[in-house]
Amino acid sequence: MEKYDIAIIGSGSAGYVAAIRGADLGKKVLIIEKGELGGTCLNRGCIPTKALLHSAEIYSHFNNSEEIGIKAENISYDLNVIQKRKNDIINKLVTGIDLLLKSRKIVLKKGCGKIVDEHTIEINHEGNIERINAENIIIATGSEPLMPPCFKFDGKNIITSKEALEVKEIPKDILIIGSGAIGVEFAIFFSSFGAKVTLVEMMPQIIPALRDKKMAKLIQRILNKKGIDVITGTKVENIEIKEDGRVFSTLSNGKTIQNEKVLVSIGRKLNSEGIGLEDVGVKVENGRIIVNEEMRTNIPNIFAVGDVIGGLLLAHKAQREGIVVAEVISGLNTKMDYRVVPSAIFSSPEISAVGLTEEEAKEKGIEIITGEIPFASNGKALTMNETEGLVKVVAKKDTKEIIGAQIVGPDASVLIAELALSVEKNLTLMDVANTIHTHPTLPEVIMEAAKAALGEAIHKAKR
Repeated sequence: MEKYDIAIIGSGSAGYVAAIRGADLGKKVLIIEKGELGGTCLNRGCIPTKALLHSAEIYSHFNNSEEIGIKAENISYDLNVIQKRKNDIINKLVTGIDLLLKSRKIVLKKGCGKIVDEHTIEINHEGNIERINAENIIIATGSEPLMPPCFKFDGKNIITSKEALEVKEIPKDILIIGSGAIGVEFAIFFSSFGAKVTLVEMMPQIIPALRDKKMAKLIQRILNKKGIDVITGTKVENIEIKEDGRVFSTLSNGKTIQNEKVLVSIGRKLNSEGIGLEDVGVKVENGRIIVNEEMRTNIPNIFAVGDVIGGLLLAHKAQREGIVVAEVISGLNTKMDYRVVPSAIFSSPEISAVGLTEEEAKEKGIEIITGEIPFASNGKALTMNETEGLVKVVAKKDTKEIIGAQIVGPDASVLIAELALSVEKNLTLMDVANTIHTHPTLPEVIMEAAKAALGEAIHKAKR
């Protein structure tokens, strides 16, 4: 029986990063993967959606270029080329990860991994059974789209994000159920290419995870301006495919909507079943593997990282967890800090957040001050013709320590990094406000928001 210091089930964002860090720290590492190297993010999530959204963004820019003096006629798109480009990007990145693993002599075995006991994993590859021994086991099995049985999923008319990524033609109209990151991003994608999009959310506000009502209202208003019909506080109770292929959806408000396709993006199912957890006694609650800040389960040598432990289902969070677990196994004093996990939605404009919202801080009894600056006041945003949105900074009233921020606007996914660093290092409003930012650039909005919280904003009218 082959023996390893670390055996990892799953090669997604958490799994392959844990493998690389573990190998760099001198461990003999094995990855077991039943599907594609790179997991959901690389093959069916983050990367392919961003490739599609980039094409949609370019197409939209040309269709709205007259206002900046560019006349473009007969603009068209080729979805086959768009899909090929997306697939080429995926293949390039998968090849890159494969090279990274090989350069560190990390072993990759194809097949389904199942934990037999605390140190043994059984690998089933097309009926061929193999067992390996591992000093430490890391579970990084990820998640998959959640589809309620009552929706009669067929993969053609009623689809998940997986099928949406492979569309061969843009539907005339589409209903998207769920307004999280996946729902909003696909709403932008399909709308940009001419589809009539209806976005239905059962919660009172769009993007429920963004616990800032003002920001949520701003995002909904922007989506409405783009022609996307947003319906909140409403459930889809039934979906029926008619003989002509049209999909009829019955809403809890009594209305019926018919569409060419329905995209269900109501969440994800954690992949904790069928991998032997019950056989070794690993604690699981509602599908979520329970771990501590070292990513350790109740079984000392078995760890879990990524989507399968729940919380924010984000690739960068999973990657950090992968680093933490590899360092813990290697004897380093490393722990996971969830205060500083930024999130981003790559809509148009983008949305990002880190730390606490104003509402969350108040719920915790923290006295706060906030600062807001709209992108409309920023010279660079004006030159880009992208003035929708704002930056909001949340800080403790007494110490002025920055504890959170939310951004809606151009390059929000990039801008949030400065504020994530601020939260991570307990920086104050003064630290950011007194840092000279290059002019004219978008990051100046962050500096101005910090100044606004201190009552010192330069580019904001006095009231």
